[in-house]
Amino acid sequence: MTREILVWHRADLRTVDNAALSAAAEDGRPCPVFVIDPRYYGGDGLACDARLRFLHECLTDLDRQYRDRGSSLALREGDPRAVLRELLDDADALYCNRATTARHGRRVAEGVRSWPETTTFADDGICRPDARHPDGTVAVDTRGGDTDEWADGCEAYFEGEPAPRPDALPDNQVESTTSVAAVEERYDVTPEKTGVPSGGTVAGNERLSAFCERISDYPATVSPPAAAEERSSRLSPYLAFGALSTRQVYQRVDSLPAGRGASMFRSRLYWNRHYTQKLADWPGWTERAVNPVFRGLFRDEHDPELVAAWQEGRTGFPMVDAAMRALVETGYINFRMRALAATVFGYVLREWWRRGADFMYRHLVDADAAINYTQWQSQLNLTGVHPVRVYDPAKQLREYDPDGEFVREYVPELAPLPDEHLVRPAKAPLVVQDEAGVRIGEDYPRPVVDYERRAAAARETYARLDDRAKEALSDPRVRRRGSFSQRRRDADDGTGGSRPDDGQTSLDDF
Repeated sequence: MTREILVWHRADLRTVDNAALSAAAEDGRPCPVFVIDPRYYGGDGLACDARLRFLHECLTDLDRQYRDRGSSLALREGDPRAVLRELLDDADALYCNRATTARHGRRVAEGVRSWPETTTFADDGICRPDARHPDGTVAVDTRGGDTDEWADGCEAYFEGEPAPRPDALPDNQVESTTSVAAVEERYDVTPEKTGVPSGGTVAGNERLSAFCERISDYPATVSPPAAAEERSSRLSPYLAFGALSTRQVYQRVDSLPAGRGASMFRSRLYWNRHYTQKLADWPGWTERAVNPVFRGLFRDEHDPELVAAWQEGRTGFPMVDAAMRALVETGYINFRMRALAATVFGYVLREWWRRGADFMYRHLVDADAAINYTQWQSQLNLTGVHPVRVYDPAKQLREYDPDGEFVREYVPELAPLPDEHLVRPAKAPLVVQDEAGVRIGEDYPRPVVDYERRAAAARETYARLDDRAKEALSDPRVRRRGSFSQRRRDADDGTGGSRPDDGQTSLDDF
């Protein structure tokens, strides 16, 4: 008798290199299902409409992939635990790929994984020990101390054979009870962001092919925000939703002729796995500071006006304002701009990190909790192991937008100013302002705070806490919580922030 096997899709919206689907096709009749969870929609959900639209496009493309093979994707709506539990009344088993999530998604996944009918597949290069402390921290070192155990496992994943995609599939015995169009109408999903790429595996493969043709230019496009917006890979949303697997992308890039661009991009895929491992080691990355000494830092100094100025791109620091407006308008900014925005929010505006991290996560189309929240904590040294690097908005503009291309695009009221005055508009002589027709303080705000004074104060604050932070790191649980390896620290990766933990950007270092 043929077994009916539910294949629960989440962040694996593809049929290629999908271990759960491949195994279900071997073991019985696959019944692919995606459950629309209402908690991710509406004003309280941490997902902008553009990201939801990208998800819906991925689901439409996934359904097409199944229909090309004789099946279909069943769409249901509700709490996945209740929906899947009901579906198991008529199915024999549930197969799903292991995802690294936090908050509500993690609770849902852990509930489903606990069922006797559930089989999970963890073919993703991530180590997930069962031994954990009550707060979710792993009770063993996943990074293997000074050994190459983690690197070996990650390398084995990248170079391993992808899970085969079935050539043909039987009809899906589970029927859809909703549709993408119905969900978009019910929740009024009407994206206002511009320039958002189309979702789905087909669109992802087209973007990957185009990027491979220009990969030699990749090193020059990483840091300048305008260049990154136009010519970097822009594959991150496809990886976040699993329209492409990191292994697919790695192997495609690895097949290219050797060069710095290909090597640098492959290291970024290890970087992706590195930060995913951090969230797998401790789901608390999204909620509270890794190092307990920094818990609640600046929470009580909350200034709603400063937060609003940061969110709306009117801080008076042109590079920061351009980055924040680009984020809200397009759902994308490059790594350097994310780091700049984060350090200004935490160090300079002296605001509690979670308020900024949640805002950025909501607006990013490529939002990945494992990267967004670990990077916010790392950039603001809430770990106790990273340098206190307070990004200077003026320096970032001089070095990475010297012609003002990025700033003029997103802060058009400053467009008439000469290049040399874009760095610090408030210091432009009145005669220059008059000639340009730009009056600082009226057309564009003066800086909301004194950057130099605030940066100095932040360094003093962290210096006072340094001994206590180091002492906290002597606790093995705190070290495991942060998934800190024992290699060198405080290095710069040349892209605007510390390299993963301690200088790691190459395979030899991981």
